[in-house]
Amino acid sequence: MKICIVGAGAIGGYLGAKLALAGEAVTLIARGSHLEAMQKNGLKLMLADHSSQVAVPTLVTNDFTQAGAQDVVILAVKAQSLQAIASSLPALYHSQTMVVTAQNGVPWWYFRKHGGEYEGTRIQSVDPEGIIETHIGAERVIGCVVYPAAEIVAPGVIQHIEGDRFTLGEIDGTKSDGETPAKSDRIQSLAQAFKQAGFRAPIRNQIRTEIWVKLWGNVAFNPISALTGATLEAIAQYPPTRELARQIMTEAQAIAEKLGVNFGISLEQRINGAEKVGAHKTSMLQDIEAGRPTEIDAIVSAIVELGKLTQIPTPHIDALCASVKLLEATKANLKGEKSKSP
Repeated sequence: MKICIVGAGAIGGYLGAKLALAGEAVTLIARGSHLEAMQKNGLKLMLADHSSQVAVPTLVTNDFTQAGAQDVVILAVKAQSLQAIASSLPALYHSQTMVVTAQNGVPWWYFRKHGGEYEGTRIQSVDPEGIIETHIGAERVIGCVVYPAAEIVAPGVIQHIEGDRFTLGEIDGTKSDGETPAKSDRIQSLAQAFKQAGFRAPIRNQIRTEIWVKLWGNVAFNPISALTGATLEAIAQYPPTRELARQIMTEAQAIAEKLGVNFGISLEQRINGAEKVGAHKTSMLQDIEAGRPTEIDAIVSAIVELGKLTQIPTPHIDALCASVKLLEATKANLKGEKSKSP
């Protein structure tokens, strides 16, 4: 299977390395010193058990046209980067190419093939002009929820921290399970490729529910951590911020349930799950500390938008969203002022 990883950073690199080591024809699209290191030395994957492996992908490039048509395109860039690369993606397609969306937050396709009263509604926070949808198309999409943690420790070197699950799902809820008529043989072949590479890749009929279970915690813990500099464990163990997280998650739960989502676990179980991750900095905090744009729109602004759509008040989420956006803008302004200094 020809598989292209667009955004071969921490998670994309982890995916690409293991798929290449399993014998798939993997193309990695990256940039900068990370790209140069992989072109020269391959991609080194350091595992949690302290062992390491070096994968040699079929191609490592920053040129979508050079990569050519693929069977699978895995979008491993962050949500805020999708619009900038969208117009380059069709160079990677043939008529049956699958596009796996591996972003945090509410995906641009949420109300495509949804079937509810909001069918066809565009999520303005993540695809305001429809540019992403125009260059991908809902018919190609396979939803994906990413659970592993990894980081780039040096150019061309990925450290896997924990986790191996990538949950997959057709956005219209179909799957082939060997007992009912096969509506989606393509997702079965994709899951098999993931499993052969050593990942867990369960197929879910209700991928939006899986998205919400992760988002339920992210919408609270990510912005709180960005504003306070605290880890998941610290936020969950400090009574005032634990209560704040509970209030935020209660608002998000009301929206999700209005959209037909049943979480299957309690709010306290979800908070306890975040606490058990330990002294981990959320991705939003890491982005703030590094001076990078955050995933605030996909993770938080989109929930504010869905609250308005469903007429459910979100005062706590609104306050956090405004605060993180101001923090992000302040950091960007300071960075710009420093760059202008003699």
